[in-house]
Amino acid sequence: WLQNLAILLNFSLIDSPPAFLGCLRNVFVDSHLVLPATGPKDSDAHTNVTVGCSDRDKCDDSPCQNRGRCVSQGWRRYVCECHRPYEGDNCEEEYITARLGNQDLKSYAVFSLDEEPEDTLVISLFMRSRQLNGLLLTLANSTSQYFRLWLEKGRLKIQVNNFETLTGQSPVSDGHFHLVTVKLEGTTASVSQSTQTQGSVVTRQIHTHSGDKVFVGGLPDPRGSASFGGYFKGCIQDLRINSRRLQFYPIASKVESYNLEELVDVAEGCSSNNACAVNPCLNGGECYSMWDDFICSCPPNTAGQRCEEVKWCELSPCPASALCQPLPQGFECLSNATFRTDSRVLHYSSIGQISHSLVNITLSFRTRQTSATLLHAQKGSDYLTVSLMNSYLVMELQVEADKVTVQSLAPLSDRDWHFVEISMKNQTVSSRWTLAVDKGKEASSMAKTAVEVLDFLKEGADIFLGGLNLDSGVSLSGCLGPVKIGGLLLPFYPETELNFPRPQEEQFVRRNPNAAAQYGCWGKSVCAPNPCHNGGLCEDLFDLHECECPPEWTGPVCQNLTDSCNSSPCVFGNCTSLAGRFKCECEQGFAGEQCEVEVDMCEVNSCSHGATCLRSFQRYTCLCPRDMTGQYCQLPQLPLSMCTGTRWNYSCFNGGNCSEVNNSCSCLPGFTGQW
Repeated sequence: WLQNLAILLNFSLIDSPPAFLGCLRNVFVDSHLVLPATGPKDSDAHTNVTVGCSDRDKCDDSPCQNRGRCVSQGWRRYVCECHRPYEGDNCEEEYITARLGNQDLKSYAVFSLDEEPEDTLVISLFMRSRQLNGLLLTLANSTSQYFRLWLEKGRLKIQVNNFETLTGQSPVSDGHFHLVTVKLEGTTASVSQSTQTQGSVVTRQIHTHSGDKVFVGGLPDPRGSASFGGYFKGCIQDLRINSRRLQFYPIASKVESYNLEELVDVAEGCSSNNACAVNPCLNGGECYSMWDDFICSCPPNTAGQRCEEVKWCELSPCPASALCQPLPQGFECLSNATFRTDSRVLHYSSIGQISHSLVNITLSFRTRQTSATLLHAQKGSDYLTVSLMNSYLVMELQVEADKVTVQSLAPLSDRDWHFVEISMKNQTVSSRWTLAVDKGKEASSMAKTAVEVLDFLKEGADIFLGGLNLDSGVSLSGCLGPVKIGGLLLPFYPETELNFPRPQEEQFVRRNPNAAAQYGCWGKSVCAPNPCHNGGLCEDLFDLHECECPPEWTGPVCQNLTDSCNSSPCVFGNCTSLAGRFKCECEQGFAGEQCEVEVDMCEVNSCSHGATCLRSFQRYTCLCPRDMTGQYCQLPQLPLSMCTGTRWNYSCFNGGNCSEVNNSCSCLPGFTGQW
């Protein structure tokens, strides 16, 4: 009878009310206490019956899993509000993720709609992918496809009615899960990623109908998928249209879902392709798998996603006298080279694997020579020559009987380094070759030309530095810096002098490696032995010297005594040149070794009888007392005679007497004049 009572209290019969939820106390049957009662633990007489009557809130026990929110529903009841992608009474179930495009297989799923249209259509899903392009979802009826959602360049894109489109702002192809929501409400379509709106667009209103199809991951016809990036490769989870689910693999919890009609190569879970299976890491790199991707742990001196970039220069491939220049696929050893009459012309050609067009020439040089061949290249009747003519740099180019010449604007044989770039410039009317020196003003060819590239040098051409060819010998006396054609170096160092060969496919190589080059830039030995005489110092001006002479010597090699008077050392006087020195004869009023001191003329004067000396420029005068006269006041002042003449009155000076003849004076001996 106890079992019958338990069944009565805890189990519902068909069409009976739900089981009792509450507390009972002092339950007697035939005077026997039934509840509360104790029994064996393994007894099936008591199910979900506990001693006591607790009204503790069930949410206090945190029954909701996976961050679900517990909402109390009264005494001993609760519901869990689950975050996506979780479901179940306690949010204990996760919607099963579907893997599409695994191992690059064609995969897709087809669902059918079975409800009448609503005014608002909301499509939402979790997606994860590293693929930049791929078709995510298509809505179609029996006549057309009226909605598409796909990835384009890593961003979400929608199309409504095969016309209106909208592209999201943020990339989603980063290998992480993203909650994507597309909302079609009235005539407005919007896209959001998580909680961030990606944009909206005005569209014509669409409605879904019962019987419409939902294609996920692609279409059965590969051509239809190809127009929208091909089949989607990645994972999709918790796909919903409005409130109903589209489950690739159903969960145990009962939820409203659309019918799955077809599932083609869609795997359960979100597995990753083994990207390391094909060993993508180069140059000894070690591969580590990531989700649908890989990462390479590169050995030293390598870089890049696949360790494809070798840091060649860190391996010291060049001789000590060269500078290593890294290239995307290799390296070059840069240096200068000196050419003299006893040097040999350097001979080059390509290895026949140059793929890009050769459109320019760059070189640097240094010389005092007015005429010389710097570079000459020839293939049949086609040729290119860069030379010095009367100190001007000239480029001559002939291809298929079309000839062009361009010349520098200024002479360049001045012993300084000059950087030259010769390139084609396409203008609106015609094409012209230009020659720019030291990144300054350009000189252009004088005529139109159809020759726009130097591609005849890519294969089968002979290229020479320092002369016209091997037989003519070196005509350059000076230095060349790095010479490049189309960005490819003409190396001074042969492969035999490198620590290991250059790996790049596009390159020019030395064809006469036994012709030793003089590396660096060295001028002629113009100061050894010292050409300057008499203690002069020799200054090397690159293939030219200049003597700095002691003060007493002059001339190109200090061979002549210096004329000490050339510098006009005497300020106020005349200079006389003596051996190693000079002597000044000063003008009156000046003194000093160079007659630079003005003398006070009154310091030594001849004024007598108390006269006052008055100084002036280079002379002085004496101001005499009343009774003295003369230049130096050395004579006594003679009496003055006042005379009355027939026509006027007059005076006779210095003791002269009045004369009746012609109103004049009779002078004492030593004086003359009318008065």
